[in-house]
Amino acid sequence: MTADPYAPRPAVELTHPEWTRSATIYQINQRHFTPEGTFRAAEAHLPRIRELGIDVVWIMPVHPIGEQNRKGVLGSPYAVKDYLAVNPEYGTLEDLRHFVDTAHGLGLHVILDWVANHTAWDNPLVQEHPEWYARDWKGDFRPTPWWDWDDIIDLDYDNPGLRRYMTDAMKYWVREVGFDGFRCDVAGFVPLDFWDNVRRELDEIKPVFMLAEWESRDLHVRAFDMTYGWSWNETLHKIAHGKADVEALKVYYAWNDRFYQRDAYRMLFVSNHDKNAWEGTEYEQFGDALLPAIVLSVVSEGVPLVYNGQEAGSDKRLTFFDKDEIDWREDEQGELYRQLFALKKQHPALWNGAAGGRMVRVPNSAESSVLTFVRAVGDDRVLGAFNFSGQEQTVTLGDGPQAGSWRDAFTGTTVELTQGQGYRLPAWGYQVLVGA
Repeated sequence: MTADPYAPRPAVELTHPEWTRSATIYQINQRHFTPEGTFRAAEAHLPRIRELGIDVVWIMPVHPIGEQNRKGVLGSPYAVKDYLAVNPEYGTLEDLRHFVDTAHGLGLHVILDWVANHTAWDNPLVQEHPEWYARDWKGDFRPTPWWDWDDIIDLDYDNPGLRRYMTDAMKYWVREVGFDGFRCDVAGFVPLDFWDNVRRELDEIKPVFMLAEWESRDLHVRAFDMTYGWSWNETLHKIAHGKADVEALKVYYAWNDRFYQRDAYRMLFVSNHDKNAWEGTEYEQFGDALLPAIVLSVVSEGVPLVYNGQEAGSDKRLTFFDKDEIDWREDEQGELYRQLFALKKQHPALWNGAAGGRMVRVPNSAESSVLTFVRAVGDDRVLGAFNFSGQEQTVTLGDGPQAGSWRDAFTGTTVELTQGQGYRLPAWGYQVLVGA
């Protein structure tokens, strides 16, 4: 019987692992994470990371780094010399297994950064399978066009043999080490049908979680649970520096609501290894807008990321191609994340994808400066209010779902809200209310 051509197909055909529904994510840049820069040293931090409220740990590539055309002294982890080996800079394969096993014992899941688009110049595949590589107009191996990635050369996914090799390599790390999925570097530069098949084969081993470093709706259908919210970060950066206002942020949320699937996960962040190394710390990027941006990353639709050291208030750009260290200390940002992640787990309205509540706009009288919305699932309700301006704002709340009794998520103070009511927020201020 022919399928009904007018019946809608599922927008997301993959199945998210159940443990991702209220998940948060933490990125470890193992080279900088500890003075030793090893898996064993990083492992000692896992209980603290779990206590912060993290569910998924993403570790950067673990493979040996190419020496030919290397950048800096230690090189880029994204210049992979051997997909089936461990960089001795970080430890041994057994050390890595111990790290993953320890994380699992704490209730954490671990995903591995995977570089499918390109390899180091001195990866053995260059000699063994030169036909697997892309070529420039002269017929020579080439880095990714238009970028300054001179330490790598591109692969060519027109080759079925390459696709089988790369798929088997990813399956190896799930089977042999126990990884729970992958963060896939420049995922949009690799054909989508490759990723679709990878996800299918990995899920046959165990349910995996897949994060794409890319923004695209198509990636969510069969391949990836989550994509990057690059445009969210860039929009908030512009707002922080007076180059845009909240109207631009509403464009992001309009696309999130209408362009992306209801069950797509989007990763929201104020820092990651790229932003920190090349564009500045979160303090440089956001200034006075940092705290409301962090809160918005947790209470709006999306999955929040903490980059290593953020919870310690790390305020330096970590060198990318050489050794650097985080100054570990207690910081208010760590406590803020801890409170926010506890709130996220307690309130299904803040869960991920279709498990959480849609953001429903609460109109206000200062739409270019103030963002107000409610998320709800059943009887669970959360209201977010954010003043992304340098002036105190007193607004009138319009025709939205804000009426009723609320409790401030941080202070416990009770609040009654109605339509047409005045509402005050200090400069760069925010308030998160939960239904009382």
